[in-house]
Amino acid sequence: MKILMFSLLILISSVGIAFADPITAQTSFDEKIHFVDEQIMLMADISNNQDTQQNFAYLTQVRDNDDVVISLSWLTGSLSPRQSFSPAQSWLPTESGIYHIEVFVWESIDNPSALSPPLFMTVNVIERQT
Repeated sequence: MKILMFSLLILISSVGIAFADPITAQTSFDEKIHFVDEQIMLMADISNNQDTQQNFAYLTQVRDNDDVVISLSWLTGSLSPRQSFSPAQSWLPTESGIYHIEVFVWESIDNPSALSPPLFMTVNVIERQT
């Protein structure tokens, strides 16, 4: 049975300051406020808990509040037995609004068999007050 465990972190970089917020944290929606033109790193910790090598595709999708996909990115790789890896994809919101982030770990881009359940997060992006 192929099982790949992972947890998602949202990593924000701006002016040399990094902030990490686990997606599984019980934080209110208001605490997940980000700013237009602020880079958001969508990072996960993935581990191969098997005794065999495991290929994977790590996908991140960002949808706006109208359910339009505005960002879709992926990377592929392979994990040796008992190996862990922390892939990250960046996203730069250019407009304020409510965005829905989805993270998937699949067998491959051509084979979308899930290696773990998808993760979801909603973020609020606003204009920075000057």
